[in-house]
Parts: sequence; C-alpha cells; structure tokens
Amino acid sequence: MATAKITAKLLEGIKPGDVFWDTEVRGFGVRCRTTPGEAYFIWKGRSPIDGKQIAITIGRHGRGDWPLDEARRKAAEYRNEVRLGRNPAAKPEAEAVSPMTVAELCDAYLAAVPDLLLARRRRAKKPSTISTDRSRIERHIKPLMGKMPVRDVTLADVETLMQRIASGASAAPLPPGVKGKPVSGGEGAASRTIGLLGAIFAFAVKRKLRSDNPVRGVVRYADVKKKRRLDPAEYRMLAIGIDRAAEQGMTPYATAAARFLAVSGWRRGEVLALTWNEVDASTRTARLKDSKTGESTRPLSHAALDILGTLPRMAGNPHCFPARSGEGIMSGFPKLFERLTALGGLPDDVTPHVLRHSFASVAAELGYSDAAIAGLLGHQGGTITRRYIHTSDAVQLQAADAVARAVLDLMGEGKPESSVVQMRR
Repeated sequence: MATAKITAKLLEGIKPGDVFWDTEVRGFGVRCRTTPGEAYFIWKGRSPIDGKQIAITIGRHGRGDWPLDEARRKAAEYRNEVRLGRNPAAKPEAEAVSPMTVAELCDAYLAAVPDLLLARRRRAKKPSTISTDRSRIERHIKPLMGKMPVRDVTLADVETLMQRIASGASAAPLPPGVKGKPVSGGEGAASRTIGLLGAIFAFAVKRKLRSDNPVRGVVRYADVKKKRRLDPAEYRMLAIGIDRAAEQGMTPYATAAARFLAVSGWRRGEVLALTWNEVDASTRTARLKDSKTGESTRPLSHAALDILGTLPRMAGNPHCFPARSGEGIMSGFPKLFERLTALGGLPDDVTPHVLRHSFASVAAELGYSDAAIAGLLGHQGGTITRRYIHTSDAVQLQAADAVARAVLDLMGEGKPESSVVQMRR
C-alpha cells in the first residue's frame, strides 16, 4: 500500500491490486480490485467506542458514481465524526464494507512486500521470489481460502488448507495459450504455501488487522530434499546434448552457460546474472554482488575461465551470458536447457539445479569437507563467503579446479594429464 495525494491522474493509471492512501485526509484511500482504472474510494479509522477498525466504502470511481472531490469531503466528514466520539459506520446511510477477506489481504501484502525486509536476512525479497509468491497466492490460497474474512481464519482452517493443497484440491490445468507448469499440488507445494501464508498473516498482525497469526503452530509436511544427481552415463549424455545443440545453431551463450553450470555448481540465476566486471581473471575470483545469500566471493576454476574466454562480449550488455538483444539476461535459458537435455537423451527431471547437486556430490566423492563444498557453492556460512573476504584462497582454487576437472572427465571432455618424457640425446 502506497501513500500519495490522490489525483485524477493517479486514478487514471490505477491497476488491480493497487491501494493508495491520501496525504491530505487521513484514512481516505482508493483501491482497485479487478479492472484497471476502476476503483473504490474507501475510508478507514478506529471506532471511538471500542477502538476496533472501521472500514467504509464511500463509492465507486470510474463510472461517475463519486467524483474525487466529493469522496474526499465525505472521508473528512467520517474523520470528524470519529473525533466527536461517534461511529460513522453505524449510520444507516453509510455503506460499511464487509470485513477484509484473505484475498484482499494477499493483494495488500503483494503491494507492500517490495518494501518489506525479510527478518532473517534483513533484505527485501527478490522479484523472482515475489513472482513465486504471487503464483502460490493465485493458484492455491485464493481459490481455497480467498473469500474467508481475515478475522475468522483459525489454525484448523489453515491445517485444512494445507491438507487440501496436498491432496490436489487446487490442481488445475493451465488455460489455453498460457505458458508455465500446471497446478498439481502435493505436500511440497502445501508446505511452501503455508509458509507464505504465515508471512502474510504476520503482515496482517503488524498492520493490526488481527491480533494473532493463525498459521503459528501448524505442523507442516517434512521437507523432502531432492537427491537427484547425474550418474557418469548422464554426464556423458549432457555433453552430447550440448554438442548437438551447438550443431543445430543454439546460441553459444546458452551452451556455454550449461557447461559453466556443470563445472561450477553455481545456481542458475547466479550464472545468468554474472557480469564481466564481477570476474577477476588475475585472481581467478568472481565477486557476485547479489546472490541468494547476498554478496558472495567464488573461486573460478581454470575450466570456468576457459568457458568465459570463448565468449565474445556483446556491445551494450554487461552480462557474460546475455540475451539476444538489449541489456538483460538470457530469460529463455530454461527452455533452451530443456531442449539441450532432450537432445542428449536425458530424462525430464534433469534441471540446472540437478547440476548443482551433482557438482556437490562429485566434490564429496573427492573427499572435500562440507565447509569446503559450501564455499564452492556459495552457501551462507561457507568459508569463501565470510564477511570481508574478497579473494579466493589457494585451497579453494585447488578444490574448484579438482572438482571441475572431475566433472569434465565424466563428460568426456577432460584434458589428459601432462607428463615429463625423457628425450634421447
């Protein structure tokens, strides 16, 4: 929810989910629910009798029902009545709005979340995370609980919601022409959605929309961690898929990104967001400004640097693995990776994240400790990501080289070890 002077220009550009509070009359606001440019004037305050929140719909804007100036005057009247000790919502001519629903609370949360700080990391959510939150709200929470009043939701309701999502009650195919994955539900989706719902109700408590969080105390399903990794045969199939994709004309930035993922163990988003000014070839170090765990320093293996060395820099784009045009990242990489793995004959469940798990498994098989592997992967708490460390040490560089070399050997792309041969005189 934003604060601004409500003007005719603001009303013309209002979009679904927007809520603005006026800077002139306290409690006066406007909310757009479904149709762009069509909004409701509202007023909120507290009852002088019991201190409970009062929410009143003044009228609709967009069809000539309520001009802006009249709505602002009406909000000022409601505010004055509260000052005089009267409850304007008790008036028969005042149309009191129904209690805020869970769907409306979700909209308010999404409008405010870009400015909220995560308690654990003290950073705002990333746009990709907000996009995932929006998807869970639209696909699970709103269809199954959206119409419930916020004040009436209980722990039992939340548990029922979780069980229904797990059983597939919110499963639905995608509408024709819409890209993405169909809604399937399951225990994993249920647990993650309930985690998000807990954050939404924590937001409601902070905004004094209710006094407690009904999600607190709900026992979620156990987090089943994926253990999928590539076996030696699949590593070879990955190399074949990369070669075939290159032969068929796939952008070299995509095939190079796939190789880089395999030999680095980085997250997909970290690879695609990597810029040239974050790479220091002289120290074999990458200084990531914005990874999942914040700023992160990573060792670069010789194999990773060799991959980067094959890539020409695209004019006007700072990224190592750029989009075809403009300044952005390669947004189509997920589809390109699916095509690449299919060309190699790999199963559908091989994703960029599987390459990360596989890299960690190879490192463990080589005998590296959990702390060393954490440093290579950029896990929070790993030695390479400690505060104030800006370069990779020799041990980390040696580990990065050893694991990358083992991965290339599995892919059939390893270089033979050099040896000294005594020549005849």
